[in-house]
Amino acid sequence: MYDLIVIGGGPAGYLAAERAGHAGLNVLLIEKRSLGGVCLNEGCIPSKALLNSAKMYDHALHSEKYGVTVEGAKLDHAKVVERKAKVVKTLVAGVGMKMKANKVTVVDGEAVITGRVNGGFGVKVADKDYEGAKLLIATGSVPIVPPIPGTKEGLETGYVMTNREILDMTEVPGKLVIVGGGVIGLEMASYFATAGSKVTVVEMLDKIAGPTDNEISNLLLKELQKKGIEFKLGSKVVGIEPDGVLYEKDGKTEKVPSDKVLMSIGRRANTQGLNAECLGVKINRGAVKTDDRGQTNVLGVYAAGDVNGVSMLAHTAYREAEVCINNILDKKDIMRYNAIPSVIYTSPEVAGVGETEESAKAKGIDYICKKLSMRYSGRFVAENEGGDGICKILVDKKFNKVIGVHMIGNYSSEIIYGAGMMIETELRVEDIKELVFPHPTVSEILREVIFEF
Repeated sequence: MYDLIVIGGGPAGYLAAERAGHAGLNVLLIEKRSLGGVCLNEGCIPSKALLNSAKMYDHALHSEKYGVTVEGAKLDHAKVVERKAKVVKTLVAGVGMKMKANKVTVVDGEAVITGRVNGGFGVKVADKDYEGAKLLIATGSVPIVPPIPGTKEGLETGYVMTNREILDMTEVPGKLVIVGGGVIGLEMASYFATAGSKVTVVEMLDKIAGPTDNEISNLLLKELQKKGIEFKLGSKVVGIEPDGVLYEKDGKTEKVPSDKVLMSIGRRANTQGLNAECLGVKINRGAVKTDDRGQTNVLGVYAAGDVNGVSMLAHTAYREAEVCINNILDKKDIMRYNAIPSVIYTSPEVAGVGETEESAKAKGIDYICKKLSMRYSGRFVAENEGGDGICKILVDKKFNKVIGVHMIGNYSSEIIYGAGMMIETELRVEDIKELVFPHPTVSEILREVIFEF
């Protein structure tokens, strides 16, 4: 019997297996596709490989602003995808090496929970049975495929894609329609617009980027529109046809032509076929319900990552996995969600952590908000000719603590962790004013805004 069986080899699963193995537990990790899960194979990493190529191409096209002449620059999408595959292969191999180094047994195949066995839990993969004293469910999430007429047929023919298919597409479509203006949709819109597609994003809400701070969201919208991306906001998709997408707006039905369609309206927890119900594990709207220790309602059964439906981000999954393993090892630990950063890797980048102005108002928090242009950073000006952005910080009036930081502008993704630490450690404005930031860095924008309070 294994000390721990982990079902799912994505960020939550493989990190949990690594941590448990490092602690001396005998661990079995089961993954039905590829180690690394959606993040490494079909999401975070491959999309960043594409976006980095787009950024380099864009720099080449506008290099004269920096005193550099580049002639004949072009983006070879097939080669971009080829490099993406190489990056993914390298990192998947790295995860495999970590499993081996920590003596984790890895089994390929789909896991089905069979019930309680010998005081532990039984799991079947193909025709082989395994037993574990404890069980960690980390089966991730899958794209939501809405019952829109024409979607199923489009997926079968390849005309409609999810994030999995679009990242392997070797040709740039002339007209790409993206259904959904969330993170995945916006990142793919940013890449393919740079690669040469005529991109249209159809979004049901009247804003893009979901829960992103409204002011930041509106600035991002304007920047993406400058790149030629068209947005149909407040629009509901009602049909997918072989040559276009039908949508309703203000009671009228219109059609936007397309060569390919990306369905990107969100993801849902992946529990189908797992058979967790045989243990009595509580599942709420398809997601495994957990407490702040990662424990389900069944003693000895834990869940981490997208499958719990709380915060579908890879870095959240990492921390949830650590919380689960710490509790399995009898080390007290709890999961906190108040300081989890989110990033949109468009150009410009967007990043945020903590309360937005909208969420703070909804919770009745009395706050002060200060903001400055990113051009208050010397390095930003030196490296972003004609570029701009903002950094805004929210401070709780009662305790004078930072409760939210939101940014738009390049390097935001690399800075936001520091803001998250400020919130997590409950730093007051006067504490942050004593911190020393390296100069010249774009991160100094945090210091500049703090001194506005």
